[in-house]
Amino acid sequence: MNISLLIPTLNAGEIWPQVLQSVNDQNIELADKIIVDSGSTDNTVAVGQQFGFKVININKSEFNHGGTRQLLVNAVPNADICIFITQDAILASPQSLTNIVNVFNDPEIGMAYGRQLPHKNAQILESHARLYNYPDESHVRAPDDIVKMGFKVFFCSNSFSAYRRDALLAIGGFSSDSIMGEDAIVAAKMLIAGYKKAYVADATAHHSHTYTLLQEFRRYFDTRVFHEQNKWLIDDFGKPTGEGIKFMKAELSYVVKHKKSRIFKSVFSLGAKWLGYKTGKFYKKLPTPVLKKLSMHSYYWK
Repeated sequence: MNISLLIPTLNAGEIWPQVLQSVNDQNIELADKIIVDSGSTDNTVAVGQQFGFKVININKSEFNHGGTRQLLVNAVPNADICIFITQDAILASPQSLTNIVNVFNDPEIGMAYGRQLPHKNAQILESHARLYNYPDESHVRAPDDIVKMGFKVFFCSNSFSAYRRDALLAIGGFSSDSIMGEDAIVAAKMLIAGYKKAYVADATAHHSHTYTLLQEFRRYFDTRVFHEQNKWLIDDFGKPTGEGIKFMKAELSYVVKHKKSRIFKSVFSLGAKWLGYKTGKFYKKLPTPVLKKLSMHSYYWK
């Protein structure tokens, strides 16, 4: 198959050479390696070119999670499989790309996502989030699973994901009118259209974030905005009932077991997430300057 690796970038920082080196260490031939950069002021573009990446430049104001990824898809018309990683995801094994591509030997697989491992210096809350959401066993979700699993059936992540290009185009490509969750929207549409979605546990990448309480608030504010913007997901798949409670219980249990000293950090973090999610429900009533302050994606609000 013709494989393209695609990365959106903006000031990728110190970790960037490690990301690119992990790509060059892969045991798979890539037809294309492309980054789309939205106005970096550091050496992101130069380092990308040093590692053999083609660069597409756009203005920072033009960036959109879905629209920018679709720009990359459109740039590789001969690709069979489009692989996306984020600028802070370090592929953990030389077989990571091969393993995620191999699942597409099943012609019914429309998209796949890999297992995210915490970065080696990750703190306990970030480590738990990765262990909770990315188990060590692979699985495939099919349209029949919608009734059984509801809202969580289309969970995925664009930090390390792959798409059958013709399937992606068949469901309309990436949405450009949602603040985030462009990957989840694609997964949901593919399942509705009859495709399968794969989670590939042996396709691994190190990817995690240490968020402040304000960042946690903003991230979950945007999550609620995403849910409000895409109410068809709830209509078609059901509400994400109880998922937040399950995560909260799992995190508190993990912290008590592994590092009790971080229990207050966990409680305040969970509180910030809850408050951000509840506040996001009312985003339509808030003026743009306020939205820019409450949102992690301030550029989205014009």
